[in-house]
Amino acid sequence: MEKSLRTLIKSPSIGSLPALIEFQENPETAKAVAENLPLKGTAERWGDEVYFEVPLRLPLENGRVKVSLGEIAYWPEGHAICIFFGKNPASPSETDIRAYSPVNVFGRVLGDPKILRKVQAGDEIVLKREA
Repeated sequence: MEKSLRTLIKSPSIGSLPALIEFQENPETAKAVAENLPLKGTAERWGDEVYFEVPLRLPLENGRVKVSLGEIAYWPEGHAICIFFGKNPASPSETDIRAYSPVNVFGRVLGDPKILRKVQAGDEIVLKREA
């Protein structure tokens, strides 16, 4: 199996942001996400986190709460894809980023994830294969 898959995060407010799906940490989650691309939803904001509900129902795999800037995860509790780009209400600091509850990290943003601050709640957001 490939180690990563190039994707794009698309939204009217940011255009296209390159990202990777990585198959090492949570291979079953990454595989399910990759097989169901494109995944589209309505963006929600929680501090410096964008998330959107998707039609996947995946179990917790190698879940963790502590995440890094730019990581992309599936949140089993909310059936959503989360993109972390800074402090949210669960984070003690800008450099100690936390998810609300355990998530399956499956990818990361390439480039500066802080551009996601432009995404507004209600925007359409899509995770798709890079053409």
